[in-house]
Amino acid sequence: MERGGWNRGRGRGRDGGGRGGRGGHQQHQQWRGSRPGGPWDRQQQQPQGVGIVASGPPMGQVVEPASWGRSGEGSSSAAGRGGRGPAWRGGAGQLQWVGAGSPTPTAAAPPVQRPPPISPEPIPDPVVREMQSMSISENLTTPPEDSKRILPVKRPDKGGALAVRTSRLRVNHFPINFTPETVIMHYDLDVKLEVPLKNRRPVRISKADLSVVRSKLSSDDPVRFPLTKTAYDGEKNIFSAVLLPTGKFNVQVPEGEDAKGGSYVVTIKLVNELKLCKLKDYLSGYLSSIPRDILQGLDLVMKENPARNMVSVGRSFFPREPREGDDLGWGIMASRGFQHSLKPTSQGLAMCLDYSVLAFRKPFPVIDFLRERISQFDILNFQRFRAAVVEELKDLKVTVTHRKTKQKYIIKGLTSENTRRISFDEEDPEGKNPTRKVSIVDYFRVKYGKDIGYKDIPCLDLGRGNKKNYVPMEFCILVEGQRFPKEDLDRNAAIMLKNMSLVRPNDREREICSMVRSKDGPLGGGMAQNFGMEVNMNMTKVTGRIIGPPELKLGASNGKTIKVMVEREKCQWNLVGKSVVEGKSIGRWGVIDFSSSDRSRLNPDFFIPKLINRCGNLGIRMEEPLIYQCTTMSKFSRFDMLCELLESIKKEAYRICKGNLQILLCVMSRRDPGYKYLKWISETQLGIVTQCCLSTCANKANDQYLANLAIKINAKLGGSNVELNNPLPCFEGKGHVMFVGADVNHPAARNTTSPSIAAVVATMNWPAANRYVARVCPQVHRKEKILNFGDMCLELVERYAQLNNVRPDKIVIFRDGVSEGQFDMVLNEELLDLKRALQAIKYSPSITLIVAQKRHQTRFFPESARDGCSTGNVSPGTVVDTIIVHPFEFDFYLCSHFGSLGTSKPTHYHVLWDEHRFTSDQLQKLIYELCFTFARCTKPVSLVPPVYYADLVAYRGRLYYEAMVEGRFPASTSSASSSSSSSLASFDLNSFKLHAALENIMFFV
Repeated sequence: MERGGWNRGRGRGRDGGGRGGRGGHQQHQQWRGSRPGGPWDRQQQQPQGVGIVASGPPMGQVVEPASWGRSGEGSSSAAGRGGRGPAWRGGAGQLQWVGAGSPTPTAAAPPVQRPPPISPEPIPDPVVREMQSMSISENLTTPPEDSKRILPVKRPDKGGALAVRTSRLRVNHFPINFTPETVIMHYDLDVKLEVPLKNRRPVRISKADLSVVRSKLSSDDPVRFPLTKTAYDGEKNIFSAVLLPTGKFNVQVPEGEDAKGGSYVVTIKLVNELKLCKLKDYLSGYLSSIPRDILQGLDLVMKENPARNMVSVGRSFFPREPREGDDLGWGIMASRGFQHSLKPTSQGLAMCLDYSVLAFRKPFPVIDFLRERISQFDILNFQRFRAAVVEELKDLKVTVTHRKTKQKYIIKGLTSENTRRISFDEEDPEGKNPTRKVSIVDYFRVKYGKDIGYKDIPCLDLGRGNKKNYVPMEFCILVEGQRFPKEDLDRNAAIMLKNMSLVRPNDREREICSMVRSKDGPLGGGMAQNFGMEVNMNMTKVTGRIIGPPELKLGASNGKTIKVMVEREKCQWNLVGKSVVEGKSIGRWGVIDFSSSDRSRLNPDFFIPKLINRCGNLGIRMEEPLIYQCTTMSKFSRFDMLCELLESIKKEAYRICKGNLQILLCVMSRRDPGYKYLKWISETQLGIVTQCCLSTCANKANDQYLANLAIKINAKLGGSNVELNNPLPCFEGKGHVMFVGADVNHPAARNTTSPSIAAVVATMNWPAANRYVARVCPQVHRKEKILNFGDMCLELVERYAQLNNVRPDKIVIFRDGVSEGQFDMVLNEELLDLKRALQAIKYSPSITLIVAQKRHQTRFFPESARDGCSTGNVSPGTVVDTIIVHPFEFDFYLCSHFGSLGTSKPTHYHVLWDEHRFTSDQLQKLIYELCFTFARCTKPVSLVPPVYYADLVAYRGRLYYEAMVEGRFPASTSSASSSSSSSLASFDLNSFKLHAALENIMFFV
């Protein structure tokens, strides 16, 4: 339970900018190994006709700068197609559909016009020059366009073939056909009030008002501004299937429910023409850089209909009316919606849509909401519930009913006085009469004809800044679509929401298909057809391959190791009658019992002997604890008291055994925020390894629970729980290999100051490759790029050399938490930073860089019972690397775990750089087998362990930061109040530095 239960508040920045698609001709270069005898100087003869025509291992594409226009501009991608103009200019009989299964154009197709090659500019950086010398010429019918950046590696083959069996699957990808002659117009929309205010300050117009102005513009002139052929992002961008007039237009919006009313000046300017022929070229392999602007425009088109008819939350859409039975009680309801996106795949463009569930506050009148939300709420005894009301309502959005408007207001709080006692100064708008004092009761009666019913309760304060705006609660209604944190749900509601979220595969598939066909969904309203797209409403069928599980190595009772085969369906193994591969002796350990004054207090006479015995059976020799101290949970929750307690434990241990404790077991009666204090104090200040557990679980002393506790303790102390019996694929020969995992943890959505936390982990043993060392570092707020990636990796490499007397010859890096739009940053900034750091010490290992993605919407559904497992999910080891994957880059989906709850989500692995010449089979088998080496459990995990561990470490860094802020430690004071631009500079990096005693062990598992 090291992580579970405590709020992670983890967000990730996933909206990084992408590479703009540039036209042009790629400059192909052969390998120029700049260091003779180095790992990049391998000369190999390639047979004639093979796609790789240069010597050396395959890796990312590197090409030189282009000098012509942005994506969608400049020359046409195909003869006779281009030019400016609307979609219909191709003429009858000239439209060509591109979609699922469309073949790559043959030599008979019209020739593709390209600009002449551009001579490469000299690049002084030796690392960049060397990486450029490693580019690979692809055997394309037409070479890709120029780009200044290193591009992701291309697929080395046509997919893997390794399998113990295959399975027929349906995937929630819905193929899209489009006409490549279509041109979508991208316009910039600027809206301003016609009459500036007296102070002449610019007025920010709300999204709701912008939407009203855009709709009014269309209703005033529906022929020139057709609403059904335009998609609007709610701010500055309009994408249109037809030409729109440009220039300035006056729009008169009458006072009404939808807007304040007024006169607006709308300026429309054409900024780009998005030619879908460029997308066709990319899907066919003619362009190497993704035309991201075209995909963004089409994505907005697919979101237009749900945005008009549903509640939008982030990237998801939810129905306005809840289903029967989705009431969670206490003023909260569940809503079943969807999230969708467009993906370029081998079968063409596809829409990926997945089911989503969130908890929302009911859009009730405020008083009715309070009656449901607050237990025994009595409006006639309001003062008793005032604090609870403020807690429930603060920062929520409301609309008002005493006048016709849909304007949304944010609740700042409650008035200090009750309604009948509130008055204000009313000025005569014509200035003829002096200011007079008016009560709010009289004002509402005279101005709006409303008698206030509840005069003895406060009003809501809806003011902005210093401006007051008091409105009686009875005239306020909660705005729809206001999320309720799932962490704050009561137990019954949390179980209901979880059951709705974790639906079985058959139910999820049915929900997805229903949402695709919904009139409010992405295909409703005819929007896609108006932009020249047709979507197949049937899921994509693929064949999945199931990779066989590896043989494992465990310990036997005689001290030797034995070969173990995993269970067939779940691929699990048990430890009954077996032991860990290497168990650490535990002679110096202690217990702090924080549950001693609680009803569920620990029974040490039962639990401790059971734990010692279970450890012994697993080959982990454990003595009696040297220290056993009883205390209370109140000390666990207090930073200063906990710090004092842990210091006293350390001193007592030194007095007894002249050294530190190997591990300190902390028994709690409940989950508590003090967990973060414990971890920061023990791991950065005192150098004590801790293991937490709940007294309720400890008192049951279940054999499986004790085994899980034992293997976690053993891993933290440097033991080895399980190992692979055979060498990892592709690395059977000589030379050490180091696996690296990297991740960045970002603060919660509304946090604007806290630093992001970067974490890098790496293996320290070979060939077992199951012991990791971690480094954690704070960095600029919401910065996804790991700023010190090269230095952090170099520190881990040097530590590897200290432990093994040799540096690793090969490094495989797994990067977590980045979207496709951030691949360029990982390749051209983080990887370059690493190579520069390694080159500085004249060290040149071969490197492979892989991104692991879990935050995607792709799901697999077995066609029949025999294609899946007993829960209806796909079997562990299922891999898909055809049809739904990238058109030409090296990626695949792997479901490595057994899905016991809900619908399994595969991990998407995307290779960006590869100097090891992995085939699809080799890399897929390598990753799948690594998933069996995770130290905390006896089954394969869903994510490759280097990434899993990096995620744990980054979250641990987040806990460190929160502990320092809440504990009011000197290092945190400045950072807590700093701006996002200076949060890193003002932060004491040493506060995140691990204690020397923990720097080289797996304290984080």
